[in-house]
Amino acid sequence: MFFKKTLSTNKQEKEKSKDADNIIPTNRERMSLEFRRRLQNSADIVETEVPGTGITLFYFHTLIDMNLLHKDIIEQIKNQSFHSIENIMGQLSVGIMDKTNQMDKVIQSAIGGHVIIHLEGADKVIYARIASNTGRALSNAINESQVIGPQIAFNESLSTNLSLIRKYIADPNLSIEDIRVGKRTTTAVSLIHIHGIANQQMVDILRDRIKKINMDGLIDSSVLVQLIEDNSLSIFPQMVLTERPDRICSWLLMGKLVVMVDGSPQAIACPQSFLEYFQSMEDKNVNWQVATFLRLLRIFALFLSVYFTAIYVASLTFHYEVIPQTLLIPLSESRARVPFPPIMEALIMEFFIELLREAAARLPTKVGQSMGIVGGIVIGTAAVDAGFTSNILIIIVALGALASFTTPNYSMGNIVRVLRFPIIVLAGFWGFYGIMFGFCFILIHLLRQSSLGTPFLTPFYPPRLADWKNSIIRLPLTFTAKRPNQTRPEDVDKYNPSVAKEKE
Repeated sequence: MFFKKTLSTNKQEKEKSKDADNIIPTNRERMSLEFRRRLQNSADIVETEVPGTGITLFYFHTLIDMNLLHKDIIEQIKNQSFHSIENIMGQLSVGIMDKTNQMDKVIQSAIGGHVIIHLEGADKVIYARIASNTGRALSNAINESQVIGPQIAFNESLSTNLSLIRKYIADPNLSIEDIRVGKRTTTAVSLIHIHGIANQQMVDILRDRIKKINMDGLIDSSVLVQLIEDNSLSIFPQMVLTERPDRICSWLLMGKLVVMVDGSPQAIACPQSFLEYFQSMEDKNVNWQVATFLRLLRIFALFLSVYFTAIYVASLTFHYEVIPQTLLIPLSESRARVPFPPIMEALIMEFFIELLREAAARLPTKVGQSMGIVGGIVIGTAAVDAGFTSNILIIIVALGALASFTTPNYSMGNIVRVLRFPIIVLAGFWGFYGIMFGFCFILIHLLRQSSLGTPFLTPFYPPRLADWKNSIIRLPLTFTAKRPNQTRPEDVDKYNPSVAKEKE
């Protein structure tokens, strides 16, 4: 008992000592020493004394707007005498400011772009936000372009991105929760949902996943999505990254959850299904017949991109009987000079196509476009003339590469590119049996995946007939009056179709 009391007493004394060290110094010189010590005496720390006031300003000149500093703070308080912190706050016209007596809060505020206002003898300080607005202006979407509909995209400023969402959804139930992630970066992460529509259990699960992240720093939302998705070992993403505010707002109205990271131009949306990666925001802006055709075209392009080259390899290696007789002669003439077996020929050409695509993506825009077109033509023609490959395989590989570009989502498009290679290898060793084995393996893997606890292949597994109206096909908007069951929304109805008919 004696030792327990002694240990408890020592612990309490340490906590008291720690709390005492965290109190703001009332003396200016001690405040300056403590402020610089905690910030490693960084070169961009500025300490400015306002003449005749007893007020000292501490800030990072690399983080604040100097014009606002002089106009909203220094000009407002110079040549005046103040007796308390409250008097100073009443004199300033800064929008965001507060007071504290904790040194930890002062340090975090200074790093966040605040000016620290210290009054000699006062036991508290003011921190006022006048951060500089650095970053690019709003522009068109780069990776998710569309012809019909809004063209604006997110940028790297979290406050700007949130204002875009507020502009679209002027609903008091729109909830934005601020979470800090990263021990060293303390990056601002916003969890967004519409209260009364989004499922509260999903909100709690996603919030817990974000808060449990323990890492030094978070720079981009693409890193965060790998840490909070259901199965980070799967090649398929279970949460969507998008740069379009109109798409995010549409998903919020469906009951989905959105996560945004300060410094990242892409937002995370969940839960998602596999088919939603092949749906474009433009599908809602065109007639339902056109939208259905485009979705069916993308699904066909998915199978074409993954399996077309593999079917060519399997047919030439094991299954000549499936090739039409009229095609056998030109096919054999085309392969007469090729020294490689079909599997090696296909893998080499697929590798060349991916090499050209990656090189074109990494080069400057104008050079990359020219290099991709000219390089593809020159290499393809030279490879056929040299007997390195057949001209039929050139057509097949080109069609497969073209089909992969129809996927509206960049992440899923990359996965389609990767899946071609193991399917070609299976086709080269076991023919159509290998292709079917690969197809079944991918299907079983997709059946086992989930997005925030919801099945990844919804609405087909488990079958939800009500959600088929907006899956591979897209029926008229009058048939989709209810929100999808995938998000388990608290408010199921988007609108009442009977009332709409009465008004009509």
